[in-house]
Amino acid sequence: MTILDKIVLRKKEEVALAKQAVSVQQLEAGLHFKRNPYIFKDFLLDEQRTGIIAEFKRRSPSKGIINDQVKVADVTQAYAAAGASALSVLTDIDFFGGHTNDLLEARAANEIPVLRKDFMIDEYQVIEAKALGADIILLIAAILTPAEIKNLSAVAKNLGLNVLLEVHNEQELERSICKDLDAIGVNNRNLADFTVNIQTSFDLVNQIPEDFMKISESAISAVETIKELKTAGFNGFLIGENFMKTANPGQAMRDFAGQLISV
Repeated sequence: MTILDKIVLRKKEEVALAKQAVSVQQLEAGLHFKRNPYIFKDFLLDEQRTGIIAEFKRRSPSKGIINDQVKVADVTQAYAAAGASALSVLTDIDFFGGHTNDLLEARAANEIPVLRKDFMIDEYQVIEAKALGADIILLIAAILTPAEIKNLSAVAKNLGLNVLLEVHNEQELERSICKDLDAIGVNNRNLADFTVNIQTSFDLVNQIPEDFMKISESAISAVETIKELKTAGFNGFLIGENFMKTANPGQAMRDFAGQLISV
């Protein structure tokens, strides 16, 4: 059983428990449920911003603790001030040390799009994401059928949410594309063994239809890499570990953005 298999099994248990604890009606009465989500594309293509989706992640299955000493509001505000086009916030508890409260805190502290980074397998999680103040949800092709992707993205669109589909290879891409997606992300991390290879993005970029924004995810640590990815056709770049592994992730983002401007 891969790490991804274990995560999905646990996620099914989590969702079942969440449904018992908080009803859909309660979610729909939540603080953020009626707010209009930001339009991801507007921020991603804003030339005043970097195209970076800056991630808050305390730990991961492959690296263990990355940084559990910093606060969500402090880091995400610094990311936004440094020119992040969007924020990615992990809400998975068991494997990534995240929490739904992290999303609430990031939303309260910022006025740019926030991605709920989690393993979405159920409509309930999409509704929950809206209630928590997310603007974007992530759908991972590796754990969903084409029918599930179509259904979950339609639910998200009906709620005004933006949808980022994550793929790892051409087969996942071809079987998963549907009309309600806004962006397609190529994850350079193999979720079966968590190894990374930036070449995955370059191999897939031309296979992604131009109708969708193109995002490269993971294994990005150099300004030169972003320049190459932009040239290849990518609009956005999800970076987390490169910033979070430092004592001051916000400053790391500022330094990186400063170098990016000069490239």
